[in-house]
Amino acid sequence: MREISVNQIRDIIAQMVMKINVVYPEDIQTCMQQAAETETHPIAQSTLQFLLKNAAIAKEEKLPICQDTGMAIVFLSIGQDVHFVDGSLSKAVNKGVALGYQKGYLRKSVVDDPLFDRINTKDNTPAILYTNIIEGEHVEILVGAKGFGSENMSTITMLKPAQGIQGVKETVINAIRQAGPNACPPMVVGVGIGGTFDYAAMLAKKATLRADLHNPDPRYAQLEEELLAEANKLGIGPQGMGGNTTVFRINVEQFPTHIAGLPCAVNISCHVTRHAKEVL
Repeated sequence: MREISVNQIRDIIAQMVMKINVVYPEDIQTCMQQAAETETHPIAQSTLQFLLKNAAIAKEEKLPICQDTGMAIVFLSIGQDVHFVDGSLSKAVNKGVALGYQKGYLRKSVVDDPLFDRINTKDNTPAILYTNIIEGEHVEILVGAKGFGSENMSTITMLKPAQGIQGVKETVINAIRQAGPNACPPMVVGVGIGGTFDYAAMLAKKATLRADLHNPDPRYAQLEEELLAEANKLGIGPQGMGGNTTVFRINVEQFPTHIAGLPCAVNISCHVTRHAKEVL
């Protein structure tokens, strides 16, 4: 049995939310640079160069890459041999988010009630927290900061099993087409297939934060490549100005489902797609 103080979780999350809001993740930085080198549309190429310049200034000046510093999403994969001490884990997560947004002078965008009061909580909490039990005595912390220009363009569709691969492809491409410039492209698109209505959405969210290049299942990896090629034929381009770079990556996550269903969730993320992972 390994003991981990929740205060350690708090401090790590505080550092993570500050960093991801001012520094591009390495995988996204690589996507941006590669796109700027290969894009043939002049306006699109210029737009990508502006985005790279914005990222460089944000990193140097320690300023947010975007004014929408997002809602914090935290995935905790917790080893079954871990025992947390010094207080509540969920409270520590929210304290970490609050501390990071306060110390980093990041915009607080969370409201307490979604429908009636909509009063700002003033510290960007509560975060969205997902926990998962894994083997071992370590803890994996995956953190994202999700802006809502792109979040608002996300969809979930309960397909019929007979619609199959073609139904999934049409669902994903239609979601990207509808998102258009509103999602602040080039986009990273997470696709969740299977599970239930709610689980597919969670899979799609987690997929947007995945740094791995491809799904480990070669069939799904091929689907990712096919979807990416189709998406970039739409011509939406960087910031909706036209061009060949509408989407950086399409990440697919899958889970077993019921014989009568084929849930398909599409989580749209903007060109920043802030994420980081730490392992304790």
